Amino acid sequence: MDASDLLRGALLQLSGSDAVRAAVVKAPVSRSVVARYVAGEEVADAVRVTGELRSTNRLTTIDHLGEDVTERAQAEHTRDTYLALLGALDEADLSRFGAAEVSVKLSAVGQAIPGDGDAIALENARAICEAAERVGTTVTLDMEDHTTTDRTLEAVRALREDFPWVGAVLQAYLHRTEADCRDLAGPGSRVRLCKGAYKEPASVAYQDGGDVDLSYVRCLKVLMAGEGYPMVATHDPRLVEIGQALASHHGRSPDSYEFQMLLGVRPLEQKRIADRGHQMRVYLPFGEDWYGYLVRRLAERPANVRFFLRSLASSG
Repeated sequence: MDASDLLRGALLQLSGSDAVRAAVVKAPVSRSVVARYVAGEEVADAVRVTGELRSTNRLTTIDHLGEDVTERAQAEHTRDTYLALLGALDEADLSRFGAAEVSVKLSAVGQAIPGDGDAIALENARAICEAAERVGTTVTLDMEDHTTTDRTLEAVRALREDFPWVGAVLQAYLHRTEADCRDLAGPGSRVRLCKGAYKEPASVAYQDGGDVDLSYVRCLKVLMAGEGYPMVATHDPRLVEIGQALASHHGRSPDSYEFQMLLGVRPLEQKRIADRGHQMRVYLPFGEDWYGYLVRRLAERPANVRFFLRSLASSG
């Protein structure tokens, strides 16, 4: 395990620290730093940034930040925020043909509620899917830590009975993911493949960055050879090149797959990919609950940590 892997592990540990969270959230510089990675706190902010990205031929998938909701009223508030967002995207003519879609964490819409959490989350996700269908776009169910993988995939299967376009997310650092890719590589299946951003034990996930990369390539080969719609979510130049090569090898047209990157990460490369005629979708988060998201972004790339530390230093 190299230094970047150790740093990533340390940062992911910090994501669960209440003391660190309080210090970072209250720091005056934090909101100016996080603005690079988060569109803002309100629906209007998400719509504005979506429009800006669309003007440079980039697509978006929009995430209302928040997870591990334990009260039904809070889950319903998140659902209603998504409904308002979809309505605003439609009004701004940004949703048609999936130009701007939404990403939903099931734990944000009720999965973590004791007792009937899975049913509540599915009900709320279904309402979001119905709204998305009305305005001509799609929904992708985000993946969280490994303890929720089976339940999330069950929800994907349930929703696809009425909404076959619902997207799934698979995380390459999990040992199981290559098999999951084979299960989900069928006709019409939309699958976002990412490396993974949660602290996971060695019993279920690769710990070395090189092993994660190798798993990513194996998984991507399965998806590109399949009959579904791969969404290649990575900032790694090598993996982007491999994705392009695999798409070419399998004779895929530019509209049969896409690349995805996070808001604020490698924006010039995002534009380059879009300008070369590839579909480039930006993962665009918004909302007040940005701390956990920010720490996981820092953990993914040492360059993100350096950016954050420079910003803190320059604020003094």
